[in-house]
Amino acid sequence: MKHFQAGRLVQQAHYKSFQPNPIHRAWVTDDMASLQLLGQADRELGRLDMYSEYIPNIDLFIRMHVLKEATQSSRIEGTQTNIEEALLEKEDVAPERRDDWEEVQNYVAAMNGAVDKLRKLPFSARLIRETHKTLMQGVRGRHKQPGEFRQSQNWIGGASINDAVFVPPVHGAIAALISDIEQFVHDEQRHFPELLKIALVLYQFETIHPFLDGNGRVGRLLITLYLVSKGILKQPVLYLSDFFERNRQLYYDNLMRVRDKNYLLQWFKFFLVGVIETARSSTTTFDNILKLQKQLESQLQTLGSRTANAQKVMYYLYQRPVVNAAKVAEAAGVSPASAYKLIADLERFGILKEVTGRRRSRMYVFDAYLKLFS
Repeated sequence: MKHFQAGRLVQQAHYKSFQPNPIHRAWVTDDMASLQLLGQADRELGRLDMYSEYIPNIDLFIRMHVLKEATQSSRIEGTQTNIEEALLEKEDVAPERRDDWEEVQNYVAAMNGAVDKLRKLPFSARLIRETHKTLMQGVRGRHKQPGEFRQSQNWIGGASINDAVFVPPVHGAIAALISDIEQFVHDEQRHFPELLKIALVLYQFETIHPFLDGNGRVGRLLITLYLVSKGILKQPVLYLSDFFERNRQLYYDNLMRVRDKNYLLQWFKFFLVGVIETARSSTTTFDNILKLQKQLESQLQTLGSRTANAQKVMYYLYQRPVVNAAKVAEAAGVSPASAYKLIADLERFGILKEVTGRRRSRMYVFDAYLKLFS
């Protein structure tokens, strides 16, 4: 690790691109600070994984975790959609904000689709390309070769390639570099801690920048996919984009320091701190969800004959905590008049909160639950 060399600058026609060195080789780290953080991260991740096994209907809550990840990962790239807006139907989103909303929805679809595909596909270039295709389908990057590695040069920062902050390798090098990542990921002969492995894969992927658009979002999505593919997490419950968003400049700076100064250890430490903080936060969120569920279940029992229908609405709210009367009627299988009675009950208990202030087309938020993800 002390002798790590990230790569070299290669002179092109009128600019220099960065050619990263392969990562599929033997790795050794004896840095005590990194090893201490690694042990801590492993413990927190194991605790989160164990916790997720004991939560009934965890798929309900994973959907909210994915939605939060989608909004935060997209926010790093400049979109402005928040989690409340992401929960709305398209027709309820202001026209000028629909492009951002669609990018977030694509991220959710890309993550969910990729997790499903892991049952049949390994963590691979094919999985990465298919995930990218879903991510870019029908949104602003739809003309930038969705699902295909780039066939031209790109760059990061700057108005042109001549004043760019960073120029990734030329497109002709991408296939070999991605193949190198695949070999590194699936090498069972040379041991390297899995969290350091995915930290290195993320760095290398971001450095290769293999797509014309969407590289950051795909790269961050790979973290969860890797942990699930290796069986480290049984459920996709760890998402680091919130940590990266809150420490955005450090995120970019630490990636650039690896390329410029070969400071790989600092990147590892930053990544592991993100795992520790995020795993703890996710465990706390799950714990608070269980406490909220228990509290609300006892309240609903007081509704008598309407309890069963109220429970159906609650099941829906844990997946989509922003609703209108039509959605409540659909979830409970009742008439509009009965839906309004259920809404009144849930407002009385403080479960639903009206947020539009309108007399018609009202929207209601399951506020206490939504705040657990804010």
